Order: sequence, then C-alpha cells, then structure tokens
Amino acid sequence: MKLELGIGTRVQIVDIPDGSLQQVLLPNEVARGLTGEAEVRRALAEPIRTPRLKEIVHPGEKIAIVTSDITRPMPTYKVMPALLDELYEAGIRSEDITLVFALGSHRPHTQEEMKKLAGERAFSEIRCVDSDAEDCVHLGVTAAGTPVDITRAVAEADRRICLGNIEYHYFAGYSGGAKAIMPGVSTRAAIQSNHSMMVQEEACAGNLDTNPLRKDIEEAAAICSVDFILNVVLDEHKEIIRAVAGDVTAAHRAGCAFLDTLYQKKIKKRADIVIVSQGGAPKDLNLYQTQKALDNAKHAVRDGGIVILVGSCKEGLGEHVFEEWLTDAEKPRELIERIQREFRLGGHKAAAIAMVLEHADIYLVSDLDPEFVTTLFMTPFDTVQSAYDAAAAKLGGSASVLVMPYGGSTLPRAAN
Repeated sequence: MKLELGIGTRVQIVDIPDGSLQQVLLPNEVARGLTGEAEVRRALAEPIRTPRLKEIVHPGEKIAIVTSDITRPMPTYKVMPALLDELYEAGIRSEDITLVFALGSHRPHTQEEMKKLAGERAFSEIRCVDSDAEDCVHLGVTAAGTPVDITRAVAEADRRICLGNIEYHYFAGYSGGAKAIMPGVSTRAAIQSNHSMMVQEEACAGNLDTNPLRKDIEEAAAICSVDFILNVVLDEHKEIIRAVAGDVTAAHRAGCAFLDTLYQKKIKKRADIVIVSQGGAPKDLNLYQTQKALDNAKHAVRDGGIVILVGSCKEGLGEHVFEEWLTDAEKPRELIERIQREFRLGGHKAAAIAMVLEHADIYLVSDLDPEFVTTLFMTPFDTVQSAYDAAAAKLGGSASVLVMPYGGSTLPRAAN
C-alpha cells in the first residue's frame, strides 16, 4: 500500500507491503454540521456556562484577546471576524481591543507574520502585539507554587478572551483552554514551575481531571480571571469542524470530549515499526514542535521497535535550551537523569525524546544535516521510504507497521 505523509510543504510516499501494514491511524468518521466561520458564529451564539460575550463586555472596557503564535495551527484569521462583530455589537470600540499573540517561550513575530495570523481585517482594525515576558504583572501564586506573572497587555485589561485550537498535548492532556494564559502569556520562570510537573505519571496526553499540570494551568487562569474562551477543533485539512465558546473550563472540556471522538484511536497491539508525521507545516518547523508526534507515537510502538519520525525541521531544533541539552549529552540516559535533578524548559523535551529512546530506536526523516542528526541519538534519512526499508531490514520483512499521518493530533490507545 502506498501512503502519503506530509513533511514541510510537500508530501512523501512510502510503499508498505499489505501483509505488514497493521493499521493507519486516520481521524474517525464523525457527523459533520457547520464548519469554518459559520461554526464559530454558532458557538458564539451558544456559549457554554456563560452569557453571550456581548452580554459580558461593556462599552469603554479594555479587551485583551489572547491567541496562539505561529508554531500553532490555530486559524485566528478565521475566527476574528465573528469575534469582532460580537464585540462591536456590544458597543466595544476597536481602539479598546488588543490581540495578543501568546509566545510562551517562542520567538517574536515579524509584522508580516502577525498580519497573516490575525487576518487582514483584525490587523487593520485593532492593535496586535506579542506577549512580553519581560513586562509582566504579578497576580498571585498557585497552590503548587507557580507564580502567576502575566504579560501587562493581558493582566491590565478589563476583560480577557482566550482563543486556541484543541488537540492532544503530551503532558498538559490537551492544548487550548487556559493554556493561552499559562504558559501562553506568562514568564519563563512560571512556565518552568508549571512544566516541572510533567514527570508525574498523571501528566499525560488525554488526561485532564487528575492531571496536576493541567490543574495548575486552570488555577492560574482563575487567578488571572479569564472571562471567555473561543476554541476550535480542526480536521486533518486544518478546517474548523467544531467550535466551543464560554466558560474557560467547561467549554474546553466540551471541546476535548469532541476531540476524543475524532482522534483517539484504539489499537489491538503495539507495532514493530511506527511511521509518524506531524502532518507538515507549520507543525514541523523545528524538532521542538515535531517532538509532539513522537510522544504520541511512543504509545503505539513495542519495546525494541523503531519509530520513523517525519518532520521537515527546516528551522533547526527550535529552542536553545533544547538544543544545548541534546548536543551536550553523551548518551540519552544523561538527559533523563538531568531532568530529574533540574527541570528546565526546553530540556524537558530533550528528556522526553530520551525516554522514547529507552524503549525504541528513532529514525528521523527531515531537512536537517545527517551528521547533526546522528549527534541527537537518531538515525537520519532523506525519505520515508529509505527509512522504512532500513527498519524492515533490521527487524525483518514481516515486521508489523502502524502509520500515523497526523501524529500530533492522534492518540493511540493500546488494548490492555
């Protein structure tokens, strides 16, 4: 069987013998109603556990809208027209609205990138800025000791609206919801405090209610006081197929429940070889982002198996601490021991890769220099086909294969 896998802005094809192909994890078929902007307007008209947004905000109030940065597939430009119409209907002036791009620990945007993310209308009508970790307001501390330090443009607003797309997150359970606040518009110290809980067993993809890290995120949002969220779920073509609006926690839970019907996949057993792609740009700009697909794939590969990770990584590793840890370590185990001694943002993803390497080999199909890839404890390949051929040669021609074309959004669940 010939299968297509996204890498950057292009597609690669891999040919796998029918007898070896165990399963292709594609999104489940679900009933589709409204999509795109029409679905966003429906959600705004039917908020979950809050009044409509136009009944919450009042003329003269300063409104901060927090949205995702360029490393996320959140189609801010598709939701802003409906959101702005709702705010204007309430009498909010355009000069009182600020769209804040939540950088977390990521690089700032260019003006052109901001314009592309916000869309022509929003970029021309309202103020658009990046969050600034160097200019924050201290609002309190969570029960877990995480400082709630929020970028000034958000902290000093009268009303806060959070946007985001909902997909699986390997230690926060799911993206979206209160994550726009923490880590989105907080400080590196706050992010590190929160993310240090990733080593706990309950901090894993698909878990919310007993996830200590997610609880801390939502407590931070409560301290900051989020008035309303508008989150979307995207299909494999990045089309909005569900939107949820309203209470920061209740609306997010509803979106997560829908995501499970779409992307949670049951598998009969773990495979010898797992081929996983982030699905292409922008999710595979760097290895820091591409790692998300790897972390989902670990749930599908057997001990001693091989994960073929597909991602362009054309911008390199993507985060300096992540790069420092990976390149300084002489063996993967050092990364796991180091994260147990000192949690550092960036280092946590290096350790997560090492944790996969404890159980499986990683073959990386990317645009990175092959010699550099070998220093990262992975085996480099130019094509998915050559990586598969090498894996099959190592494990035997009858090795079972499981393929995840949208690995960052697909969560395998093996039978017990």
